[in-house]
Amino acid sequence: MTYCCGILVRDGLVMIADTRTNAGLDNISTFRKLHVFTKPGERVMAVASAGNLSISQSVLSTLTEGVENPDTGELETLTNAPTMFQAAQRIGRAIRHVLETEGTAPRAEDINFDVSFLFGGQIKGGRMRLFMVYPAGNFIECTTDTPYLQIGEHKYGKPVLDRAVTYDVDLHDALKVGLVSMDSTMRSNLGVGLPIDVLIARPDVLQPELNYRIEADEPYFHDLRARWSAALRAAHQGIPRPPYLDAVAPTAKTR
Repeated sequence: MTYCCGILVRDGLVMIADTRTNAGLDNISTFRKLHVFTKPGERVMAVASAGNLSISQSVLSTLTEGVENPDTGELETLTNAPTMFQAAQRIGRAIRHVLETEGTAPRAEDINFDVSFLFGGQIKGGRMRLFMVYPAGNFIECTTDTPYLQIGEHKYGKPVLDRAVTYDVDLHDALKVGLVSMDSTMRSNLGVGLPIDVLIARPDVLQPELNYRIEADEPYFHDLRARWSAALRAAHQGIPRPPYLDAVAPTAKTR
């Protein structure tokens, strides 16, 4: 399993991905799932993957090496896509290409070969954008109304993002909330774990402001986890007890 989230606010883009993969309880490994493609001054793009590891790696290799466009003869890669929208289309085509060429064997062995991707960044001349690409190759784009997208084991971290992330939130606060979302997921699902890869990019800078890996002994992340747990306990203790039992008649209590 995995968990990746992307947050696109007014001040820029945050992308976060864990690195845990497992093929059974006794076969747990670490693989990078957040991949950064950058040409300083021209483009900064990041791709986070969830799902079947072999398929996602093949898709990323295809996007790096390129696929020839049958109409133009151009070798299409992420790094020569003219716009973010067309780059997202190339990810979709790469997924379909890999599944057409490699999907028969997984189907025969009854293996789940679904993959999904978060794709965010900016190409010079365009705006910063964030997409989620589905296993079928189609995709959606995040909006100012819902400025985040998730893939993988998303349900545990979603309530945190729903309550705390708006389009106008500070970029570093967006990172903090994203890490709390990741911690909430790790607490509830052993299939998600450290190290965590993080990318921050600001509009029109066209290179990462931060491209960082949070290791297991990272002091800040340990402090964040402890403070979040303490804050939840304090909030729970600070909320009045439900009055419902006090309002029930004594005879009803003993039935």
